[in-house]
Amino acid sequence: MSTSISDRTYHHGDLRAALVAAALDLLETAGEAALSLRAAARACGVSAMAPYRHFADKEDLLEAVAARGFEDLAACLEAADSAATGAQALAAQGAAYVAFACRRPALFRLMFMRPCRTPGKSRAYGILEERAAALAGPGMSAEDLTLAAWSLVHGLAALILDRRVPLEGAAAEAAARRITLSFSRLTARG
Repeated sequence: MSTSISDRTYHHGDLRAALVAAALDLLETAGEAALSLRAAARACGVSAMAPYRHFADKEDLLEAVAARGFEDLAACLEAADSAATGAQALAAQGAAYVAFACRRPALFRLMFMRPCRTPGKSRAYGILEERAAALAGPGMSAEDLTLAAWSLVHGLAALILDRRVPLEGAAAEAAARRITLSFSRLTARG
């Protein structure tokens, strides 16, 4: 859980990391509109110009916050994947993905609902990709299976966050687990 911004004013050490942590707190407590380099600097107790040593502009800071989000998501997916095997591991990843989105909606939206300056595969995607490759059968593209599984849970997460599907908490995770497991069983039948 995040610590309040005032409890984490920057004193010495890694200012870049402190600014990203402060921006993440601002994002999760007040939304993207409240997030600025000046606000992050204020939260860290440094001058308004200090962040410019690490970030060219707000977009750079947002990219760093999104990157932190992808690291956190990867850790959740790794833990879920290591707790099961086969199709159950894919289902656990699906539940973890939806749970992450529901727990941290502002961060999830920042990560996925805005243009990405540095396209490419994240470590989180790689974890899903490894599981899908292990499950792909003959004549089934692991790349297609990965994209389909990701689309499935990402779509569910977006529908839940937009309140198009009335699921919350444990019910959302359970739905993601059931749907992902059913999907993996269908694809295994070919």
